Amino acid sequence: MPVNELAADTSASPIPAALAGLFALAVAMGIGRFAFTPVLPMMLDDAGLSIAGGGLLASANYLGYLLGAISAMFVRIDPPRAIRMGLSAIAVTTLAMALTLPLAGWLLLRLAAGVASAWVLISVSAWCLETLARYQRPALNSIVFAGVGSGIAIAGMLCIALIAQDAGSSRAWLVLGLFSAIVTAVIWRFFPSRSAVTATVSQGRARYRWTADSVRLVACYGLFGFGYIIPATFLPVMAKKALQDPTLFAWSWPVFGAAAALSTLAVAMLVRRFGNRWLWIACHVVMAIGVALPVLWNPQWSQFPAILIAALFVGGTFMVITLCAMQEAKQVAGKDATGLIAAMTSAFAAGQIAGPLSIGIVAGKDGDFSRALYLAAALLLISAALLAVGRTRATA
Repeated sequence: MPVNELAADTSASPIPAALAGLFALAVAMGIGRFAFTPVLPMMLDDAGLSIAGGGLLASANYLGYLLGAISAMFVRIDPPRAIRMGLSAIAVTTLAMALTLPLAGWLLLRLAAGVASAWVLISVSAWCLETLARYQRPALNSIVFAGVGSGIAIAGMLCIALIAQDAGSSRAWLVLGLFSAIVTAVIWRFFPSRSAVTATVSQGRARYRWTADSVRLVACYGLFGFGYIIPATFLPVMAKKALQDPTLFAWSWPVFGAAAALSTLAVAMLVRRFGNRWLWIACHVVMAIGVALPVLWNPQWSQFPAILIAALFVGGTFMVITLCAMQEAKQVAGKDATGLIAAMTSAFAAGQIAGPLSIGIVAGKDGDFSRALYLAAALLLISAALLAVGRTRATA
């Protein structure tokens, strides 16, 4: 059956299908990737986990994401089936995190969740292009990709509720796992197996001819992966160190997610006004300010505004950068964009692995994030300059 007929069969309106994509990404990214961030302060308190151990767990998840992204280039599974398998794996591995395990066990679980989240993200992207394209409504894609920020916000709000009840990290993982399982069951029917998408996605994997600008895009996207992942992993921990009130520090992560979700909905309008490259550059500068702000803020002032602004600046730009970068890759590479996007995704994943690992090296035993945040901000500004130079040469 053609893909368009399947979309029509699923629902007379495309909105339910778009919402199914939103919730699939909410589970894949909000739980499979980033649920660890709001749970980490709880694990530091009650699970005997150290900052260095937290960095290892984060990097294991990002390594899984890298392996998942690479394997998705070679393993042929139709996107709906991959979405179902990936969401099921995320629910199981999240529930298993509630068990008392040695660090090695948790590392394997977070690694598997990273692989699954990459498969779901890539497959949902392919599914959206096929299922929603016929409606010719760009806002539908924005709805789907708002799922990343929505999932982050939901995970953060659930953790706030659990902290208010003095719940431990095991209970947090259990609740998040049950949430994943319930959402997966509800949206299961929206992803029927089909072969048409597989055939379409498998096309266009020809050898890509590299240019200086495409190499620049890969490098800058990798620097973005390093720059944003430090606050994206440790923001609640930094907030907890600065703020004694758990009600206040716990809000940093939902704010981050809400900013990501809302900014995604504005991408189409912003791109029409500024273009992909310049919007990408501006977001790197804004993100760099947000990353550095907690350490630039006067220590005699209340730290809550600095944490809140950092969450808004970083959360409000990271999904905008993602969408702008993918669209810029398509403009630069044209029909051969698949190879460039795969390379950019791999560089991004490598940057995410390096970021948390650097915490264990530069933060020290006292858990001082200052040097790591300065490094991340500097790399974001360097990448913005590289993008600006590339844009200037391209238009000269």
